[in-house]
Amino acid sequence: MQAACTTEQTMSDKTDYSKTVNLHESPFPMRGNLAKREPGWVKQWQDQKRYQKLREKAAGRPKFILHDGPPYANGDIHIGHAVNKILKDIIIRSKTLAGFDAPYVPGWDCHGLPIEVMIEKLHGRDMPANKFRELCREYAAEQIARQKTDFVRLGVMGDWDKPYRTMDFKTEADTVRTLGEIYKAGYLYRGSKPVQFCLDCGSSLAEAEVEYKDKVSPAIDVQYLFKDNAALAKAFGLPEISGEAFAVIWTTTPWTLPASQAISAGADVVYQLIDTPKGKLVLAKDLAESALARYGCAGCPVLAETTGASLENLKLEHPFLEREIVMLNGSHVTTDAGTGLVHTAPAHGLEDYIVCNQYGIELYNPVNAQGCYISEVPRLAGMHVFKQGNDAVIQWLEENGRLLAHTKIEHSYAHCWRHKTPLIYRATSQWFIGMDKAGTSGKTLRDNALKAVDDTEFFPAWGRARLQSMIEGRPDWVVSRQRFWGTPMTLFAHKETGSLHPNSAELLEEVAKRIEQKGINAWFELDKAELLSPEDCEQYDKLPDTMDVWFDSGSTHFSVLKQRPELAWPADLYLEGSDQHRGWFQSSMLTGCATLGRAPYKQLLTHGFVVDGNGRKMSKSLGNVIAPQAVYNEFGADILRLWTANTDYSGELSISNEILKRVTEMYRRIRNTLSFLFANLKDFDRIEDAVPLADMVEIDRYALVLARRLQEKLAGEYYPRYAFHFAVQDLVQFCSEDLGSFYLDILKDRLYTTQADSHARRSAQTALYHITRSLVLLMSPVLCFTAEEAWELIGGGEEDSVLYHTWHEFPSMPAASEEALVAKWAAIREARAVVNAAIEPLRTDKSIGSSLQAEVDLTAPSAIFDALQTLGDELRFVFLVSKIRIAQGEALAANVVPSQAEKCERCWHYTDSVGSHTAHPTLCSRCVENIDGKGETRTHA
Repeated sequence: MQAACTTEQTMSDKTDYSKTVNLHESPFPMRGNLAKREPGWVKQWQDQKRYQKLREKAAGRPKFILHDGPPYANGDIHIGHAVNKILKDIIIRSKTLAGFDAPYVPGWDCHGLPIEVMIEKLHGRDMPANKFRELCREYAAEQIARQKTDFVRLGVMGDWDKPYRTMDFKTEADTVRTLGEIYKAGYLYRGSKPVQFCLDCGSSLAEAEVEYKDKVSPAIDVQYLFKDNAALAKAFGLPEISGEAFAVIWTTTPWTLPASQAISAGADVVYQLIDTPKGKLVLAKDLAESALARYGCAGCPVLAETTGASLENLKLEHPFLEREIVMLNGSHVTTDAGTGLVHTAPAHGLEDYIVCNQYGIELYNPVNAQGCYISEVPRLAGMHVFKQGNDAVIQWLEENGRLLAHTKIEHSYAHCWRHKTPLIYRATSQWFIGMDKAGTSGKTLRDNALKAVDDTEFFPAWGRARLQSMIEGRPDWVVSRQRFWGTPMTLFAHKETGSLHPNSAELLEEVAKRIEQKGINAWFELDKAELLSPEDCEQYDKLPDTMDVWFDSGSTHFSVLKQRPELAWPADLYLEGSDQHRGWFQSSMLTGCATLGRAPYKQLLTHGFVVDGNGRKMSKSLGNVIAPQAVYNEFGADILRLWTANTDYSGELSISNEILKRVTEMYRRIRNTLSFLFANLKDFDRIEDAVPLADMVEIDRYALVLARRLQEKLAGEYYPRYAFHFAVQDLVQFCSEDLGSFYLDILKDRLYTTQADSHARRSAQTALYHITRSLVLLMSPVLCFTAEEAWELIGGGEEDSVLYHTWHEFPSMPAASEEALVAKWAAIREARAVVNAAIEPLRTDKSIGSSLQAEVDLTAPSAIFDALQTLGDELRFVFLVSKIRIAQGEALAANVVPSQAEKCERCWHYTDSVGSHTAHPTLCSRCVENIDGKGETRTHA
């Protein structure tokens, strides 16, 4: 800062008073130029090994573990990836500032079908399986390297030198060990039951691999002929029934009719026997009117009514096959649509399978893995169920006279999330983790998982009900896959019975040791004679199946958290997109509950999906895709981070160029505040120049209270509750309102016009130091690049980092004194708002220029008057006017007139004292005192 000038200096250059004010160029530029400067900072942080140094500094602190849900190693990251990683980084940084040891180990999911598909496209299918797996591994490594570069560029802090990968040999081995623990817990079994099956994948799918899209399907009503009219008459309480009588079903999957083995009725549903030209029809009472309208039989007489319980075990004929059909009672039957009677094919529906199982009806599956009918199905053999099957079945029904109605409907239908093609339910022999199978502990996995839901804290809170409903209704987990690139199910099964080897647990561990050394090829290349006796070799085969990739990622709590010494089990937090309630959150919970009796996390946080500014899903066809690479190359990663933090992630996150421009304006507000603060701290030494709290000017003490309370709210409430958008909003508002429009606005006069080393100015600088340091730390979880840039100026220099510190410690005052101070200044600010409102019309009509040209007469109620009166002559500095007179009155009211006094050339105040000193004819007496005298004294403002 420029020292106060001597009289001789002033007289020699008496008109250049700019040299006597404390104006400095800020060392923190207003233009961030983030896009160009951030890459250099990234390299600097990597060269300095800041993450590794942080681990050393944080050693011994309480742990906070956020376990990374692994993104899939295929393709460049998109904006959703960026949101996910930025949110995780904000949490890790805020927990570090809060005094935790919060390591972050990023990970990748590496096995599975998408990589297989890419290798087939690039290299074809005709190659040895081991070579195929080798190419898959190389491809995954390449994708990881690309994604890692982008994540690091976003400022995400973590152990990027040693991430976890599900294809690492040790991780593959520990995934196998997890399967072994589930086997020992008694939850693993082999069964043939219907599962969601993708005809393009040629494999069963996990729940998380299923998405629902609209599909147009044929909707048909079909007649099943009752074989025994006497039994039917008895069920309806009639003496007899003449002519043909039919149970009518409605279905949108005609192709499943060759597998039809029963009809299900609701035991408590009321059914009617209706006499129609199409025969006597059995329909649910609640649906009869709409059904008869479809058949052109409206108004036909009802002969009798009964409940579904009376229809149980009645026999019918299949509509086109020589097969007896039995009537069952099923709890899944509703009267929402159709006829109230459900055609039941246990090979193609889970509810169908369950009800047939209860009645001892064996499963019959006429569809192969390619989606075609097997050779024993007459007329349909070789036909694809969707391409030809639906039409062929409908034609057959028409020929047999069993088709009552046929139309098309659009409805929500299960699709493969990879191929976007419709799925079928298809019974296959697979390995399952049973949800309702009592394990060795005597408890079912479903019961354990529901308890785990109760024990978990959810952000946002609605996640609890979502996950609970999914656990309550989920079927057994199909964990086997028929693929090449995946962790193998390293078990030996009996050739005839299919039962597992009695020493499976020990054998599995032996295989895991080999995989730990050589990877999954160790299993595929294994000669079973290495582990089995000659007799066992004759009786047992290696399982050819691989595991569901959701088992891979769902096991990382064991293969990563429990294996790496810097981590801990269970994790404090899992954080992923809202689709992971049925994906990673659930697979992790089930493997945790099955092996260790609880979920591997204490908290779950979910964020929504990113949409464009109009709320539309991003797609290349719409041209509304915004790539994170484009954002950080144009605006800088800090802008993307600020947008992420400022958006309420509990719903959809909207982004567009217009939104990003608004975020950039928000960033400028913060940056300009920092620039001002650093400009006025340029000559301040916190050791030599700091003023004790008790000696500080009153408004400076008040500003410190405001800053400390902001920190308490962000650091004590918003960051711990992951409410980042509230943190950003309060931070920006503090910069704009409490600082920009109030404190700093008032402070400029004292900072600029008082003597450089005066108590008045040093008091202000002391407050600014605390405020600046706190602000930089508070913003650092979000604006990591900007915060580090600022920290070089207020911290320990280039080698220091905000990461190495905890939240700022403010000087404190007694609680009673603080409350009195806040109440007083709240009253003063209320009066200030009234005065500003009164000045504005005069500025609008140009009666005055700045507020300093105004003279104010203010009346105030006694409480506010008393507060104002304590400031004495310094009240004008708070109101930024040249003269103010106050009086008591019933209400706040201000009268403003332009000052008739002269304007001081140096401080711009209008006062009669201008020209009273001959040496400085254009200055007021206060400025003369600050230049030539001992300097003015400030007590309040």
